[in-house]
Amino acid sequence: MNIKTTMSKNYFKIIRAGINTTFQDQGRNNLYHIGIPFSGAMDNRNYLLSNKLVGNKLESPVLEFAYQGPSLRYHGNKINIAVTGDVNFTIKKKKDLINGHCYQSYILEHGDELDIISTNRSVYGYLAFGGKLNLQFQWSSCSINTKANIGSNNGRKLEANQEIKISDVNENLNDKKLNYINTKIENIRIIKGTNFDYFSEKGKKIFLEQEFNVSKLSDRMGMRLEGKKIENIVDTNIKSEGLIKGVIQVPADGNPIIMLSDHGTIGGYPKIGVVISADYDKLVQLTPGTKIKFKEVDLASAETLFKLYELETQNLISQI
Repeated sequence: MNIKTTMSKNYFKIIRAGINTTFQDQGRNNLYHIGIPFSGAMDNRNYLLSNKLVGNKLESPVLEFAYQGPSLRYHGNKINIAVTGDVNFTIKKKKDLINGHCYQSYILEHGDELDIISTNRSVYGYLAFGGKLNLQFQWSSCSINTKANIGSNNGRKLEANQEIKISDVNENLNDKKLNYINTKIENIRIIKGTNFDYFSEKGKKIFLEQEFNVSKLSDRMGMRLEGKKIENIVDTNIKSEGLIKGVIQVPADGNPIIMLSDHGTIGGYPKIGVVISADYDKLVQLTPGTKIKFKEVDLASAETLFKLYELETQNLISQI
């Protein structure tokens, strides 16, 4: 990738910040032991594709937004942008208003405005800029965790009137497009958790056979589900143990909570299952009110499914 350093000031001015708009990248590895969660982009596939579309390194920071994205005005030299996910957005130029398409790169000029109106039947979308963002990194990542005030922007979500500064703009502008449709998921595949036997046979049957509703009480930290109570016959509290992304805890009220990217690193609720890595990207895109069911697979199948998902992602990247 050829990068051209420019003397002029290149930046986006935030007109409207949107809902929970943050900088995200691939997150922070190997820090669980000191209580630092992984964080990073919730939907890793869409994150990677957004960077590829604008010619960035795949691990470059992007903007992640939920439900409604930001409205931005660009100042500076020509620059590529791309939006991924299932998103409505427009680009306002001096003499034209463009209805944007996801998985397609666009060239913005000085004074152009980008308005990310909403996501469609999904939660998260991604906006990549063709260049190097001027951000502070913490523990080798710029990812923002608003619960812990970790990451760039002092660990806070973006606000109106802020500037997103770009120190280097990619020299090679492009017009790339990927034919890709975000497919919905019918069943969330899981493997049994370490405390699976804490639950009654009826409780296990409810977990594996009944539908649950995604609650409005869901964010980057966790997804709360509502449904028939999953009965615990041993203890509703255990000594705090390490948690991982995708693990499903069941507190005393019997309603599961799925730990997501900004989850706490330890917890004291019994763990009934773990969402397999191959289904995580689609899981986080499920909106409140969505009905989901769990399907058990064994560890070997989970590993194979993840490898296949990774191969599919790499194949998409290679098409850009």
